[in-house]
Amino acid sequence: MRFLIFGAGVIGSLYATKFSLANLDVTLYARGKRLEALKQKGLLYNDKGIIKKVLIKVIDKLDDNDIYDYIFVPVRYDQMESALKILKQNKSKNIVTMSNSVGYNRWVEIIGDKLIPGFPGAGGDIKEDILYAQIGSKNVQKTIFGEINGEITERIKGLLKLFELSGIPIEIANNILAFHITHAAVTITNKHFYTDNGIVDIKTAKSKYILRHIASDLKNNLYTVEKAGIPITPLKIGKLKQLPDFVFVVIFYLMLSIEFTKDVLLGNHAINAKNEIFLLDKDFQNVLTSKFNKKTE
Repeated sequence: MRFLIFGAGVIGSLYATKFSLANLDVTLYARGKRLEALKQKGLLYNDKGIIKKVLIKVIDKLDDNDIYDYIFVPVRYDQMESALKILKQNKSKNIVTMSNSVGYNRWVEIIGDKLIPGFPGAGGDIKEDILYAQIGSKNVQKTIFGEINGEITERIKGLLKLFELSGIPIEIANNILAFHITHAAVTITNKHFYTDNGIVDIKTAKSKYILRHIASDLKNNLYTVEKAGIPITPLKIGKLKQLPDFVFVVIFYLMLSIEFTKDVLLGNHAINAKNEIFLLDKDFQNVLTSKFNKKTE
């Protein structure tokens, strides 16, 4: 089987590394400076403090007849439509999106039933062309996929086998849209880390002022999801809205004391994700308002 990862950022590079180490036939689509770095240096990654390299096939053009069993698209929410338009004419039958979302209508309009929505259980940063990232453990966020209608199809079973071979914890969702909307409710609170010129420093990020705003927004977002009749997925996220604000502040403060979490929330990847967060926030509010109005009609 052949696999293409369409995007060589943190997430794409990490999954390409995992697939390559599992001896799978994987190709990485990259552009710009990242393409040049991969061609010159290979895919460099940090493995518990040791810098290692995997040799991987890299392309910057995709022919319509260059067919893969699965194409993974780990790009930001604000970039997804553009990426799918590039892939529209390719003859591959399964295109797996790996990003934030609050709905799939526009994506389906572009690529039709090729679409398999998903979300990466991974995070990190790229520093000086070296990947510093990790896959979520079995007890944290797994990589998640699901058909829009919730069916366990043969191609979903194929994904399950692929990730098991790669040693990546995976979960198949029977309501992938509910998962995406719930995750968006949490993710958009990151908007409080951004400034007009970029992102706050770690000291400011850990301030009570910002963390209290995040706690308040998170609870309000989750209540909004419930009012719109969308099941909070996973269920444990729903328990967050019951916590006092001061508990949130302590939890987030401790999380921001961990180097990996700082990279995810405040690193280069996060800085570049500003447009994604604010677009996701806007679409979240619009989608939830629409669903609430339909529920109350």
